[in-house]
Amino acid sequence: MAKAVKNNVLRHLERCGVVHTPYSYDISDGNIDAVSVANKIGRNPEEVFKTLVTRSAGPKYYVFIIPGCCELDLKKAARAAGEKNIVMIKQKELLPLTGYIHGGCSPIGMKKQFPTFTDATAKNFETILFSAGRIGYQVEITLEELRKVLKFELVDITV
Repeated sequence: MAKAVKNNVLRHLERCGVVHTPYSYDISDGNIDAVSVANKIGRNPEEVFKTLVTRSAGPKYYVFIIPGCCELDLKKAARAAGEKNIVMIKQKELLPLTGYIHGGCSPIGMKKQFPTFTDATAKNFETILFSAGRIGYQVEITLEELRKVLKFELVDITV
C-alpha cells in the first residue's frame, strides 16, 4: 500500500498542522465502495467511513460521515439536522455542490461547509479513515485532529 500523493485535502490538513496518515489504493478493478477500500488497505470496514450529502425541502444541505459498511438512516439523520425529512442528493448534483465526484467525496475542503454529522460509532476507534478528495485516496485521522478542521456532531445516524 503506497502513501498518497499530495492533493488539496492533504495540503489543507498539513497547512492546519493536523496529524494524519494518507493512503492510496488500486482502483483498476473498479471496486471503490468503502468495504472494498477497507480490504485493499487492510483495515476494518467499520473504521472506513463514507461521506454522504443530503438536502432538506428548504433546501438546506447536510453532510453525514458514516461507516462504509452501514446505511444512513434518513429519519435519524433528519432528526439530527432538525428537519422533518431529508433525501440524498442526486449524483449529478454532487460535483457542482461540493467540488467532489461520487466515490471521492471528502468532508474536508468542500466548496462550502455544510452542517456535518459523524456516526457515533466513530468514537469506538482510535482513528477513522475517509476519502481524501479523490478516488483512490484515503486519509486516516483521529476525531480530535479532525475537529481542528471540521465542525461536526457525533450522533447515531445509521441503520
